[in-house]
Amino acid sequence: MDAGAPSATEANEGRPEPRGAGRDAAPERAAEPGPRGGGGGGWDRRIAGGLAFLRRRLTGEYDVDDFGYDEELTDQVLMSLLRPFYEKYFRVEVKGIENIPADGGALIVANHSGTLPLDGLMMQVAVHDNHPHGRHLRLLAADLVFMLPVINELARKAGHTLACAEDAEALLERGELVGVMPEGFKGIGKPFGERYKLQRFGRGGFVSTALRTGSPIVPCSIVGAEEIYPMIGNAKTLARVLGIPYFPLTPTFPWLGPLGVVPLPTKWTIQFGEPIPTDGYPPEAAEDPMLMFNLTDQVREQIQHTLYKLLVQRRSVFF
Repeated sequence: MDAGAPSATEANEGRPEPRGAGRDAAPERAAEPGPRGGGGGGWDRRIAGGLAFLRRRLTGEYDVDDFGYDEELTDQVLMSLLRPFYEKYFRVEVKGIENIPADGGALIVANHSGTLPLDGLMMQVAVHDNHPHGRHLRLLAADLVFMLPVINELARKAGHTLACAEDAEALLERGELVGVMPEGFKGIGKPFGERYKLQRFGRGGFVSTALRTGSPIVPCSIVGAEEIYPMIGNAKTLARVLGIPYFPLTPTFPWLGPLGVVPLPTKWTIQFGEPIPTDGYPPEAAEDPMLMFNLTDQVREQIQHTLYKLLVQRRSVFF
């Protein structure tokens, strides 16, 4: 969602204090095998590491930051649950990972599509598993995500936070890698006939956030997500009754019941473009509407151009 969404300062006041620095993990944790080190150790090490993990969960000896992010749970459990979809089901190919900075704050701006927000999760796995410096992506999510039971808690644990300027700036100033999809529900809920045509990028709030923190903007183009749930209709009346932005009608949902929720096994490509620096602008640049418009348009055009290029190169939707 747009990092320039209305302020949610009130929602931030009740956050719990961090148990410890999320990246300063306990020494005993560093020696345990994680998802990144799949080739080393044997079953004895895996079992010992698993038992140590369970002990820490039961005793509360793990770190959670003031946004609710649980790095250990994300690394050892949540990424492991998403990885089969990433590697085997969608067979994601990643390009341009070297364009993501090795350290310091950076804002990844991507297109949004697919009826359900699986593209954000796959982008998170792509960064986690491929970046040579082991960076973690903190996604900005819509307020609807944090209104859903269970999903709310899992999103917080995975490092997601509310799509507002305050949260985005706080993360970037800490040197975090932040992901935003400015199309929001307009992108994810667009009909299949408009696939890979970018919607409006909100009010350009993500550019203002990048300018305030001097963080580079990394454009990201995702191909493959548009076809997982081809949206051929929208039951708007039912959506209003349920209080959701749209109620999708696809070739399989709701006609096949629960089976209709299974996404089609499309082949994905995620490409990270060259970063657009913002640290050369003066502090007052964040208040310049013309500059924000130009930078927003530059990011949008770069993502759109890369989408078209990837589509031309694609052999098939599924292979």
